[in-house]
Amino acid sequence: MSLTCSIRNIIPPAVPNIIASTGTGARYWLVLGTSGEAAVTITRRSFCASLAAGFLSAIRPTGAEQPVTIMDMAGREVHLPALPKRIVLLEAHDLLTMSLLHPDPASLVVGWAAVDRIDSELLERLLVNGHTISVAGKQSPDTVSLEGLIGLAPDLVVTTSFMTPQGNGESIAERLGQFGIPVVFSDASSNTFVGARDSDPVAELKASMKMWGVLLGVSEKADTFVSFYERELAGITARISGTKPITTYLEVQSTLDDCCWAAGRKVWGDLLALAGGQPLPGVTAPWFEKLSLEYLLSTPHDVYIASGGGWASGSRPAIGPGLDPKLGRQGLQRLIDGRPAFGHLPSVRARRVHGIWTGLITNLPLNILFVAQAAKWLHPEQCIDLDPVAILDRINRDFAAFPIEGPLWASI
Repeated sequence: MSLTCSIRNIIPPAVPNIIASTGTGARYWLVLGTSGEAAVTITRRSFCASLAAGFLSAIRPTGAEQPVTIMDMAGREVHLPALPKRIVLLEAHDLLTMSLLHPDPASLVVGWAAVDRIDSELLERLLVNGHTISVAGKQSPDTVSLEGLIGLAPDLVVTTSFMTPQGNGESIAERLGQFGIPVVFSDASSNTFVGARDSDPVAELKASMKMWGVLLGVSEKADTFVSFYERELAGITARISGTKPITTYLEVQSTLDDCCWAAGRKVWGDLLALAGGQPLPGVTAPWFEKLSLEYLLSTPHDVYIASGGGWASGSRPAIGPGLDPKLGRQGLQRLIDGRPAFGHLPSVRARRVHGIWTGLITNLPLNILFVAQAAKWLHPEQCIDLDPVAILDRINRDFAAFPIEGPLWASI
C-alpha cells in the first residue's frame, strides 16, 4: 500500500488555519491556532506520516476483542487494544520463537527486517510458509524508516535496542508510539538495567515465552514450553553436578580470514557455564573479545567449539537446518587447515573440535539444545545417556509449527 501526499490535495481552501509555506518544493507548514497564534511547525515528511497513520487507523476494523497487557523484554508494560494481527518484526528470527507457539505465525506478520540473521535459507522458507512478508529493513537500524513501517499498517512492531537505538533524538520506537502503534522489545539487552547485573539466559527465556504467549493468545502453551525447558536443563545440571568446568575456546565468528573472536562472559558464556564449561582465562569482555593466535597457542584449553551457519558457508562451517552434515565437518577441518598454526592448539591436538549453528544461541528457545550438546562434548562420561537429538525431536513434535531439521552441530 502506498500513499501519495500532496498539500494541495489534502488541505481544502475552506481551512484557513493551515498555511503552507511558499516556494517550489516547500517543506514546512505553519499550523495556526483558532486565535491566529502559531501552534506548531511540521515538515512534509512528518505531516504525511501523521496523515497515513490516521488514515490507516481509521480503516482498521474494530471488534469485541479484549485488550491485552504484556511486560516486554525491556521491562516496559505495554497495552494493546487486542491481540495483534499485523505484526512487523525488526529482528526476523523472532518468527522462529513465534513458530513454537503458533501453527502459522507468518499469517500474522506483514513486515520484517534483518532476514539474513535467520542464517538458514531452508528455515526462512519454512517460516514464510507461502505468505508474503514485506522487507522493512536490512541488518542495521539505518535501513529502517518510520514511513516504511507506517505504510505497512501494523498493529504491533517488535524490535530490539540494536534495531531501534535511542541516538541523539527520538527513536523510531518513540515516534511509532506517537502514531498510536504499540512497540515491544524482544531482547533483554533493551533493558537499560541489564548492564548492571549478571545476565540470566533461563530467566530471559521464561520472560520471552511469557511475553509471546500473551501476544499470541497461547499462554498455556508458552508455560508448557518453559516447563519442558526447565526439566531438560535440570537433567543436564544433575548430570554434571560436582564436575570441574572445562576450559573451552568458544568462537562467535569462525571464518578463515578473521581469527580469533572468543565468546565473552555473558550470553554465550552463560550458556557455556550451564553446560559445565568456562571461557579461556584471558577473556574478560561481556559479549566477545578478539584474541591473538599466540595467546590461543600458549593457553591450555580442552575443547574448541566453532560457530557456523547458512550464510558465507564457503568461509565458515556450513552448519544449520537443511545443510549437509558433511559440509559442517569439512568446514571445521578447513578452519584447522587454513589458519596458521591452528593445528597446534591444545584442543585440536586432543581432537576435541566441534561446531554449532549460531541459531542455537540467538534463538532463546533453542538455547537448551546448545547446552545439552555442549555438555555432552565437555563431559562425555557424565552425559553418556544425554540425547540432544531427542530434545530436538520433542521440540518438533510438541511445539514447532514445522520440523527444524538437524543436525545443528558437527564434530571432527
